[in-house]
Amino acid sequence: MLTIIEAAGWPIWLILVASLLSVMIIVYCLISLRQGAIAPKTLLPKIVQEFRKNGVTPDLISKLSAKDAPLLGHVLAAGLKNARNPREVMKEAIEEAGRIAVHDMERFLTTLGTIASISPLLGLFGTMIGMIELFGSQSASGANPTMLAHGISVALYNTAFGLAVAIPSMIFYRHFRGKIESLVVEMEQEATKLIEIVHGERQG
Repeated sequence: MLTIIEAAGWPIWLILVASLLSVMIIVYCLISLRQGAIAPKTLLPKIVQEFRKNGVTPDLISKLSAKDAPLLGHVLAAGLKNARNPREVMKEAIEEAGRIAVHDMERFLTTLGTIASISPLLGLFGTMIGMIELFGSQSASGANPTMLAHGISVALYNTAFGLAVAIPSMIFYRHFRGKIESLVVEMEQEATKLIEIVHGERQG
C-alpha cells in the first residue's frame, strides 16, 4: 500500500484525508441513525401508558429529555410540556423540537456529500499534476523514462483513488438521506398520535 501511495505522489494525501473523514462519518451515522437510537417502536406506547396512569409528571419529562434518550423522546417531551395548552400550541412545540431533531440527525451529512462531490475533483487535480510531471520529463535529449513512468502513475492512481472514495461516499450519503427522511415521517406520525391522545381525539 505504501508503494502505491509513493507512486501516486503527494496529491494522493488529499484524497486519503477525504477518505478518512468519509469513513468516520459513515461509521458515526451507522451508529447514530439506528431505529432504536432515534425512534424506538415501543416508546410511544410506554409514554401513553404512563400518561394515562399518572398524567404528565416531571419524572416522565426528565426521562424523555435526558441526554441519552432517543430523539423522538425529546420531541414528545416538548409536546407533553404543553399538554394543558391548546392543540395548536402543543403542535408548534413539537414541530420546533422536531426541527432541532432533524438538524441533529443531519449532522456531518453535508460533509459526507461534499466529500462525495470533491473526491473526483481531487483525483482530477492529481491527474493534472501527473500530466505536468509527464510533460516535464521531456527534454532536448528525449524523455526521461523514470519521470515518464512516475507522471503516468500519479495521473492514473489519483483518478482511481478519487473515484474509489467518491462512489461509496455518495452511496452512503443517499442511504442516510433516505433513512433520515423515513425517520422524520415516522416521528411525525408518532407525534400526531400523541397530540390526538392527549386531547382525547384518539384512544390508542
